[in-house]
Parts: sequence; C-alpha cells; structure tokens
Amino acid sequence: MPDTVNAESRQPSGPLAGLTVFDLTRVLAGPSCVQMLADLGAAVIKIEKPGSGDDTRGFVPPSMPGTAESAYFAGTNRNKRSVTLDIAQPEGQLIARALIARSDILVENFKVGTLARYGLGHAQLAPEHPGLIYCSITGFGQTGPYAERPGYDSLIQAMGGIMSLTGEPDGAPMKVGVPVADLFAGLYGAIGVLAALRHRERTGQGQHIDIGMLDTHVAWLANQGMNYLATGQNPPRLGNQHPNIVPYQVFATEDGHIVLSIGNDPTFARFCREFGLDHLCGDERFATNAARVANRALVTETLTPVLAAHSSSWWLGRLEALKIGCGPINTLEQVFADAQVIARGNLVDMARPDGTSVRLVANPVRLSATPVDYRLPPPMLGEHTDEVLTDMLGLSETDRAALRRDGVI
Repeated sequence: MPDTVNAESRQPSGPLAGLTVFDLTRVLAGPSCVQMLADLGAAVIKIEKPGSGDDTRGFVPPSMPGTAESAYFAGTNRNKRSVTLDIAQPEGQLIARALIARSDILVENFKVGTLARYGLGHAQLAPEHPGLIYCSITGFGQTGPYAERPGYDSLIQAMGGIMSLTGEPDGAPMKVGVPVADLFAGLYGAIGVLAALRHRERTGQGQHIDIGMLDTHVAWLANQGMNYLATGQNPPRLGNQHPNIVPYQVFATEDGHIVLSIGNDPTFARFCREFGLDHLCGDERFATNAARVANRALVTETLTPVLAAHSSSWWLGRLEALKIGCGPINTLEQVFADAQVIARGNLVDMARPDGTSVRLVANPVRLSATPVDYRLPPPMLGEHTDEVLTDMLGLSETDRAALRRDGVI
C-alpha cells in the first residue's frame, strides 16, 4: 500500500520549481499537460468558472471515496491551486492579466479565437509579456480549414485513423478504451513547453506553442502510419495481432487468454523446440518473420490448439523461464495489485485538508536528482481563490467580497 503524502504545506521542489503556470484548461488534454508541469515542480493557478468549474467536476459517477469530487477530475488536477474567476467580465480580465504578469507559462484549450475576445490571446499578451510561454491545445490547431471546429477525443480517434486500425477484422471500427487523443496532445504540449523554457533560458524570449489534437494523433500512428506511406495501402484491422510481427497476439488457453510476443526468428525457433514444434523450423512458411507475416492465418491456426492445451499459468511460467515474451491480460483490479506496479510506486495517496485521503495514479517519470513532487491534492472548486488573490495581488477582504458579490470570483 502506498504511504499517504501529507504535502499541503510543502514548497515545490522539482526541476520546474520557481516557475508559475496560469492554467486556463479544462477536461483532459489541457489539464493533463499542466499536471505534468505541476508534478515537475511548477506552481499552478487553475482558473475555473465560478459556480461550476472544470467540466469534469460534473463527470460523475464515480466520485472519489468519501467525497463528492469526480474521479475524472481527480486524475489530472493534483498539484494545482483552484481560483474561481469569470474571465468574461472586464474585472475578471484585469485580474487574469495581473496574474499572467506574474506567470511564466500560460496553457489554454479554448476554441480558436475565444481568449482573444477577452483580451487574453497570445497576440494581445506577447507585446506586454515577451517572455511568456503560451501553449494552446485545440482539436485542429490554430490554422487550417478545421481550425474553428471543436475537438473531442472520439472525434479525433475517428478522423486520425486509429479507429480504422482497431477492432476485429470483420467488426466495426473501434476506439481505444481510454482517451488517447487527449492524453497524447497533453504530453506533446508538455514537451513543447519544456522546449520553449530551454529556448527562453538562452534568449529571454517566450513563444506560442500550437498543439492540435489531430496533428499529435497523426504523429503517433507510428509503424502503421509508415506502413501506409511505404505501400499506399490502408492497413487492415487485425484485432489483437501485430501488423509487422507474427506471432505477436492474444491466444486462448485452456482457462483464459494470454499474450504471446515473439519478436524475432531465434526466439520463434526456441519456442518451437521447447514445445514439440520442431517440424516448423524447417518449414519455409514459418522460418522467418516475413514468411510468418505472409502466412499469418496459417501460423495462428497452427498455434491455436497448442496454446489451448494448457492453462494460462502453465504457459506463463514456462514462457517466462525461457525468456519468451508473454503476459496475462489483467483487469484493472489485477493491474493495481500487480507486484511490479506496487514496487515501482505507481500509486500515491494524498491527504486532503479535511483529513480524507485520495488515491491517485502516480507520475511515471523517474528522475534521480529532482523527483516528481506531490504537494497538493486535487482542489475543491475555488479552494485557493482568497489565498492566491491575497498573496499574489494583495487584494483585501473587502476587495474580494465585492468581487464575489458581482460574480467575478
């Protein structure tokens, strides 16, 4: 079980400590980008709409145990201070600009042109703040014929090609079971911010980072994208099989399923020798990976009864002993109970101000000198409004009361 982190009063200590992010993001792509920066030590001011906040606060059920907070929101909003601010009001825009003046990085995922209407677009802020790093994450980027369209994960998965590659050969196109289009956009956004910080370190100049979800989606088509570019042919859906390696797929066992991943010819020959399939080593249809790819159906048909003859545990034990790639198909319950997952510290419990604890998936980046820093649990809506406006802008209790009366905060 992970230890509970009581970190509310700790100062940032990661590699980005001393930097401030003005966070105008919501839902997933933007918040995941900012959480990465926050985990690396940046101080984050998360701006949320008074009364409702980030859309994902309402994405329930489920809620985190012992709270009314959505699990969805909790997953990408640790290490952030929540400030409620209505940037559609002139007073809210003035406060936003004052906070931006004290920030190093601004991340936003509004539709193209929305923030410009509030005087908060990059072109409006850059002359006054030339060192500001401004990262925009949208569905289709700032230019092109689709720039003004809204972007949603399933829409991007459909348009970006991954759904045409995912699913059974004779089945319907299938999206990935987690919002990968959002998450990859967030990761590329964080990478862009880190590169821009290095540039600013050398030159003093900030810049605008333009992240389009469709762009990042096309970028991670990886070998399948290259397969198309090399052949001009649309890769077919292969279910759980690999387009370039055979056998590298799911097989049914006597009592379930496992993944068998044989990545080269010597390993395939070793598999055959160990499990009574020596005759395949001399068969030209099986001898090389290229031949096995060309005879994919035959390889699968030949190995299916072999794998089905024993239990999953029998296969996993013997394959692991032979150093042949294999693995169980875990449920999430099994994932979070896995000895390797636990040993690597992939879960973290964070104490909330009310004494309850929230369990989160940890950041996977392992830095030897400046480790990831867990300081703040996912915030309640507006939890830090008074603190931030007092500490950073010097607003008095009277000032804040007037802003609340007018719905600005």
